[in-house]
Amino acid sequence: MANINRTQAAQAYRDRLFAGAESPLASTDPELVEIWENFAFDEVASRTDIDERTRFVCILAALMGCQGTDLFREMVPAALNAGVTPVELKEIVYQGVDYLGMGRVYPFVRIASDVLDEKCIDQPLEPRSTTTRETRLAAGSQAQVDIFGDGMKGFAESGPAERRHINQWLAANCFGDFYTRKGLDLRERELITFCFIAAQGGCEPQLTSHAGGNMAMGNSRAFLIGVVSQLVPYLGYPRSLNALTCIDNAARKRGELD
Repeated sequence: MANINRTQAAQAYRDRLFAGAESPLASTDPELVEIWENFAFDEVASRTDIDERTRFVCILAALMGCQGTDLFREMVPAALNAGVTPVELKEIVYQGVDYLGMGRVYPFVRIASDVLDEKCIDQPLEPRSTTTRETRLAAGSQAQVDIFGDGMKGFAESGPAERRHINQWLAANCFGDFYTRKGLDLRERELITFCFIAAQGGCEPQLTSHAGGNMAMGNSRAFLIGVVSQLVPYLGYPRSLNALTCIDNAARKRGELD
């Protein structure tokens, strides 16, 4: 195997979080591994005050958004080593259904389950739902108000009649079925939603809206910039730069940026 000249910090990062395992690309593409890991595991990882668990929560959500199945499989054990719990892992994956669709999330459900099986963690995990078919609409509507403000009151009944059912589904399904689940709080759920949308690209209006939702929940502009900075190695520069623009646009709408 070719020698990989990692920085001391990058090697320590891999040793700590990947249990000393080598990259699957090390034997075929050592130069790429060296460049990418020195950047991602040293230069980027040391750039922010974001804690390790939160970094991996964001990385997992972003890899789902950009359909990075192989790297997601490699990162899940590291995320567990960084403090992401099995429940949090499953909740990240489950919430992706609303923002990415089951067609794109299905492989990640299988990967997460496979890794937990390898870790000898019993599945299924305990149920985390807090709503019923009768309560999901009201609970989801309240979650929308809690995140986005009183302007969301009555959202489920708003809009043209021919598409009003979509607004009802957003309230009952997206927010009522998923945002109200135990395992992640609303602030964390808004954060992973931001990462899903930033990673898939082409949804800048929604990304701006959820950047504002994050700020309302206490994830400041500076914090979100730090999150995007951590995602650059995984998403590339175009989508990362678009996300930064959406953050600034949201901050301006909130009167927090000139």
